[in-house]
Amino acid sequence: MRYAIEHGPSNSVLEISLDVGEQVVSESGAMAWMSSNIRVQTGARGGVRSSLGRSILGGESFFQNTYQAEGGPGQLGLTPGQPGQVVAYEMTGTELLLEKDAYLASDTSVKLDTNFQGLGGLFNEGLFVLWASGSGMLFFDAYGDIEEVEVDGEYVIDNGHAVAWDASLSYSLTRARQIRSFLFSDQLLMRFSGKGKLWVQSRNPRALANWVHPFRRVEKRDRD
Repeated sequence: MRYAIEHGPSNSVLEISLDVGEQVVSESGAMAWMSSNIRVQTGARGGVRSSLGRSILGGESFFQNTYQAEGGPGQLGLTPGQPGQVVAYEMTGTELLLEKDAYLASDTSVKLDTNFQGLGGLFNEGLFVLWASGSGMLFFDAYGDIEEVEVDGEYVIDNGHAVAWDASLSYSLTRARQIRSFLFSDQLLMRFSGKGKLWVQSRNPRALANWVHPFRRVEKRDRD
């Protein structure tokens, strides 16, 4: 499999070239274009239980698409659902945690599962992430640009800017009582500790939703 990430960083497109028999898996709905000799299979990868976990807990689609070139080399274009950057990460028997909605595509040898991190003291809130393991190429995306941070000790980010991080990092979700966010609520922070890589996004989709909210169209109701 050969790949190129075009039109980045803010409007990235993942272009993949497959030799005969090669396969790649993607999120449902990510395909933008493909050559006519690409065969597509849609299914619940890893079984119904695993797919339900990715869908309900991890924010991903229940079904995933598997693409395979037949009769000759084929090309495939994949695009994220949000404008932003795509990162190519080579898994070498390593484990990576992905924030929900960050997964775009991978080799069939990369396994995806859900991981629930129960976090006490947050009014029963929890953090659901995808757990990627195995060997092969993994592609993930985020809203805006992505910055790679080498953590050696402790690092704190707003919860809405987390994209992915090494499984070697410990993490917890806390409320910042001194920092107020939208409508004066306490800001949620992710605290990482240990040594490993962390990927953060330059834009926060929740902040965009809050900014757009006052401009939404409101249907007027007639009063009796």
